[in-house]
Amino acid sequence: MKAALTIAGSDSGGGAGIQADLKTFAAFGVHGTCAVTCVTAQNTRGVQRIFEVPASVVAEQIKSVAEDMKIEYAKTGMLASADIIKAVALQVKKYKIPLVVDPVVRAHSSASLINENGISFLKEKLLPLAKVVTPNIYEASLLSGVKIRSRKDAIAAAKEILEMGADAVVVKGGHLDGTDIFYDGRVRLIPGRLIKKNVHGAGCTFSAALTAELALGSGCYEAAVSASNFARNSIASGQKVGRGLIPVDPMRLLVDASDRYAVLVDVENAVNMVEKSRNFAALVPEVGTNIGMAIPGATDAGDVAAVSGRIVKVNGKARAVGGVRFGASSHVARTILAAMKFDSDKRAAVNIRYGTQILKACKKLNLRVASFSRERVPDRMTLNFGVAEAVRASGEVPDVIYDIGDVGKEPMVRLIGRSATEVVSKAIDISEHIPQTGGD
Repeated sequence: MKAALTIAGSDSGGGAGIQADLKTFAAFGVHGTCAVTCVTAQNTRGVQRIFEVPASVVAEQIKSVAEDMKIEYAKTGMLASADIIKAVALQVKKYKIPLVVDPVVRAHSSASLINENGISFLKEKLLPLAKVVTPNIYEASLLSGVKIRSRKDAIAAAKEILEMGADAVVVKGGHLDGTDIFYDGRVRLIPGRLIKKNVHGAGCTFSAALTAELALGSGCYEAAVSASNFARNSIASGQKVGRGLIPVDPMRLLVDASDRYAVLVDVENAVNMVEKSRNFAALVPEVGTNIGMAIPGATDAGDVAAVSGRIVKVNGKARAVGGVRFGASSHVARTILAAMKFDSDKRAAVNIRYGTQILKACKKLNLRVASFSRERVPDRMTLNFGVAEAVRASGEVPDVIYDIGDVGKEPMVRLIGRSATEVVSKAIDISEHIPQTGGD
């Protein structure tokens, strides 16, 4: 496993600093180590106090890690004093550790995190050791002396910073137009978009993602592109936890991947249940059946897994045509997404044929049943309208929503629940309570 080192301050609020760095390393599958340069008392509303760690202790932390593990790359964050900067520079040179410098000079709350003497030492001692420097607009302006009002100014600042000895500079455009500027002797733009969220920890997350990619062997520009995309996703995923700024969420992609895997497994298990059932075929409508399940917080069909070719009757048995994948069925996805608007836990659905015996079985099994009419409802609005009508009638998302069809539209029953295996279990129970002759 690759290992990376963050040399930075501790954020007691968990939004930035070594906390954000270690979460980001973990999201990339890189083992994270740290050397704490200072302890801050801070939260989402600001930095209340800074407690500087003695430079000798910072140096000992780097030494301890570097003499035990192969550190592929290190990154710096908050370096509160000239003494700490000198100690870090000496250790980085001694152990020949490739370095990413995130020149953190102030917090988002505008609290100063380094004095003027420290900034001079940062430029003189640390930037010449850097493989990459990752300033935001304010930091790039401070380091270069170029007042940045436009992309052209940002490029000029990047050129000045490169002259200080770094191999490459990435000027982050989150406070300008969303476009990051990569400069290593030639200008390359990393297009992005401004995300209007008052967030905390975005810069740390970007530089940590860049460090992780470099530790994994990516080229410098490719690592910067990946880090830029990762930072934007982390910003977009951030949720309010305090009364101030929103911490970015570097773990969201990891959690999302876990959620998607769990959903795929559940839908596949539900399909296996269907194919093993003796009676499920009696529930398959003319258009076929599909089973779907959404990840938590789903927003579109791409967040819903279903059978790519539906479930049909073959020689009296229910058989899936195609595999399970996300975005496979817009129809079952619309049902689920409509239900989730009223109850976010109702993330699964299966459609079965309509029949009076089926409705009787639903009621016998104490399932909550509601219906809607498809007359005069545009096709693309049917399921949104239908679920809303059913919820209005029953006061909650029911277990069963049915309609009796319309001209050219087959009647349909939809079972809704928390998981694909849950709704299929309901369907199998229904199949065992109806005549197996195929009639109503």
